[in-house]
Amino acid sequence: MLSTRGSNLLGVGTYNQALILDLIRRSPEGMSRVELAEKTGLSPQTLTNVTRRLVAEGFITEAGKVGSGPGKPRTMLALEPSARYALGVHLDPAVTTIVLLDLAGRIAQHREIHPTGVSSAQQLAAIGEVANTLVSSLPDPGRVLGVGIAAPGPLDTSAGLLLNPPLLPEWSGTRLRDELGRLTRLPALLEKDVIAAMVGELWVAPNGELGDALFFYYGAGAGVGLSLANTPLRGATSNAGDIAHLIVDPDGPPCECGARGCLGVSLEPATLLSDAGLDSAPDPDGRDPRTALDALCLRALEGEPLPAAALTRAAERLARALVQLDNLLDLTDAVLGGPVWARLSPFLRPAVATALAHTGGVTAVRPLVLHESLLGTDVAAVGAACLVLDGAFTARPSHLLITD
Repeated sequence: MLSTRGSNLLGVGTYNQALILDLIRRSPEGMSRVELAEKTGLSPQTLTNVTRRLVAEGFITEAGKVGSGPGKPRTMLALEPSARYALGVHLDPAVTTIVLLDLAGRIAQHREIHPTGVSSAQQLAAIGEVANTLVSSLPDPGRVLGVGIAAPGPLDTSAGLLLNPPLLPEWSGTRLRDELGRLTRLPALLEKDVIAAMVGELWVAPNGELGDALFFYYGAGAGVGLSLANTPLRGATSNAGDIAHLIVDPDGPPCECGARGCLGVSLEPATLLSDAGLDSAPDPDGRDPRTALDALCLRALEGEPLPAAALTRAAERLARALVQLDNLLDLTDAVLGGPVWARLSPFLRPAVATALAHTGGVTAVRPLVLHESLLGTDVAAVGAACLVLDGAFTARPSHLLITD
């Protein structure tokens, strides 16, 4: 878990500012200087200097006084969400999502681009145009720190390069990070979508402590973002989280890898729709199944046998994957989210909880706590923007390094 203790040494203003800002940001009612001193251990002088600087720079504001019992009322310090913004882009087979996020993690602007039938160059130009329009809508465009991009792996994050993303062959070999940075004239970051989703969830978590957790991302494919000690786990090449070939049903559908019942093919929208007898429901090119998934969930909730059976089976497969991951990693929490999950969760959420309680082979000594994502359908796009905010404002030990 990230330390909440500050430092009174000279030369660590950046760390202390980030620490104080993070504590205030996660407290919707604001915090007093007395509360901040208790949580950080900073001296009154250091705390006064830091908060004065944050007020002067527009990051926080004095939000009235609160009195409880004898003594002088305390001045509450609250976040000023419009102090900074970040852009987030999620590249997905069904729809490309672009959001403008404020410092509180709230969506200020939201746009979608439907990529059907156009080249990656045309899509990139459209993304750049929408991003620039969102930035220009602000009274002060200079408050936008950068643009984060979430995309399916595998990626070469050091080169900002998409390798061969599934269902997006037209993007293979695209240097997306540098190209979008050039179009927007902003610093750009590229991250695997499941890792971006985990970063977003950590950024908006009310208490800042998800623990050792996973984010089960359910979109066009299934993947996992991991957090250990409240820090995203990226892996040696920043491609951690590919669980598509985890076998969850030996009698399940055949996979292109040669096995049967791999998680990816077992949960993909086409499989669910086919199992429910709704094969013809997706759009003609098969990329945007959202309307069909809404119908599938509604029919299952109404008790239609085939849709209910299809989603119950999906819940059992998903629960089996969660058990295997928990056995391997010994986690505390599992967050469930993503664009497909958001559409199916009214049925899947209770079904997964029930299936998890009846899945065998559990070796963990305490039950996995399930959470619904706080970020809804746009979790990857929001997470991409949070990459920028996290990089700028999260207090890390590296900020304690003093240079001449």
